[in-house]
Amino acid sequence: MKKTLTHKTAEVVARLEKALGVPQEEHPLPPLENLMLTLLSQNTNDVNRDKAYHRLRQRFPDWHDVMEAEVSDVVDAIRVAGLANQKSQRMQDILRWICSHYGGLNLDHICRMDPQEVIETFCQLKGIGIKTISVVLAFSCGVDIFPVDTHVHRLCNRIGLVRPGTKSAEETFILMQERVPEGKAFSFHINLIHYGRATCRARKPRCGDCCLHDLCDDYQNQQRL
Repeated sequence: MKKTLTHKTAEVVARLEKALGVPQEEHPLPPLENLMLTLLSQNTNDVNRDKAYHRLRQRFPDWHDVMEAEVSDVVDAIRVAGLANQKSQRMQDILRWICSHYGGLNLDHICRMDPQEVIETFCQLKGIGIKTISVVLAFSCGVDIFPVDTHVHRLCNRIGLVRPGTKSAEETFILMQERVPEGKAFSFHINLIHYGRATCRARKPRCGDCCLHDLCDDYQNQQRL
């Protein structure tokens, strides 16, 4: 009998944990810091994201300073992350909204809110999508939610954990929440990203070294050619 996508997902999760281990988040950033870091990560790599965040915090140790600074100064601080004009304006707008809406620059309370309410609230803000706020909930709050970026979306499609033709990361996010086993969202997210970089690469995937090839739709389709 053909495996259901839920059972298939559970098997992929288990195999990746056997191959890569169970990742642990040892020193999570507070929600506000993680939100700003994730905003910087958009359309860049981790190295440039971290450089930009470090330079931003060196120049503006307090988030109020970022909010009230000349936008050109914020642009200069985060330039290495790319799209600095857009990101700096959005960061300041979001900080102003948080300060006005919650009475200060602190988001610790969102960890006590219903995750769906947090998603609906923050996705109304320009620059924040489901991926960004779900990363904050997963990494800062420990919520059992499975963030989906473009890389995770690619692997879920390639392996066949979502139906063919699932075009957007947002659609994959919605579909995968019910398929990832309870308590495994963080582990699966981290392991899938690492696996995508080392083995299931976008170009020239190392299918011969893959522990998932018998489960992978893309690999099985290639074998039929």
